[in-house]
Amino acid sequence: MLFLLMTLHSFGQRIMPLYEGAIPNSKPTKDVEKTSMSGDIKVVDHISIPTLTIYLPDERIATGTAVIIFPGGGYWVNAIAHEGTDVARKFTDVGVAAVVVKYRIPSDETMVNREIGPLQDAQQAMIVVRQHADEWKIDSHRIGIMGFSAGGHLASTAGTHFENPVVDNPAKVSLRPDFMILGYPVVSFQDSICHRGSREQLIGKTPTKEKIDFYSNELQVTARTPPTFLVHASDDQVVVPQNSIVFYEYLLRHKVPAELHIYEKGGHGFGLNNKTTVDLWFDRCKAWMSSNGWLNPK
Repeated sequence: MLFLLMTLHSFGQRIMPLYEGAIPNSKPTKDVEKTSMSGDIKVVDHISIPTLTIYLPDERIATGTAVIIFPGGGYWVNAIAHEGTDVARKFTDVGVAAVVVKYRIPSDETMVNREIGPLQDAQQAMIVVRQHADEWKIDSHRIGIMGFSAGGHLASTAGTHFENPVVDNPAKVSLRPDFMILGYPVVSFQDSICHRGSREQLIGKTPTKEKIDFYSNELQVTARTPPTFLVHASDDQVVVPQNSIVFYEYLLRHKVPAELHIYEKGGHGFGLNNKTTVDLWFDRCKAWMSSNGWLNPK
């Protein structure tokens, strides 16, 4: 199975295991991963074996920039298509390499410590992409992360906790992303604005105040937090827009370059296409990336 994962190539993509050897923080368990449709959304659940799917752009338009993508799903599933592979293909159209992380679902059955499992996968993804930068023709100083909904919590955790490694890193590869793109993200675990389902799935139903604050990523922003682009909808009743707003405010407080787009409507989980507006937020994202030089060939 691992051989097939490492050698599968189709439509410009490659699927590979996230870890070469044993998966850290894992318990011996049967693989019961399943892909299904939830309405018109493709989801993968019970993930215990994380993988990377790599999308490389045509070399003629390649910029050297890469984005590591974490789909949403409340830390219960990965919405692998409209918040993962569809977005990756969009990035390759503008010369950006994209890596979709199918990250582990927090579970006491499959993990020794469920709360660090997803972050381990995020940090390992950064290590793997940087280590393959030459092979994939990526500039190791132009690697960003992107996440939607709970995947946005994972991305913002990786972007604010990079000085606290939870995965082996003997080569001391930098875990700091060069930029972040967050779509309707879960950011805060504070009672007033948190998405309770994501919080409970990651750190339990009765977390301590210390644990809530630790995973409220607005409180972890420093001057070293990467430049960030955020998009949300005012009428999002699942993950309220205050998550993006408070993160943006903390970024400004620490003088971190940031851009925030909040649409009047759109609800939650719109992926690339907010059907309530003719405006395309991905175009705003491209403009932001271009203004920062990440779409210029290097």
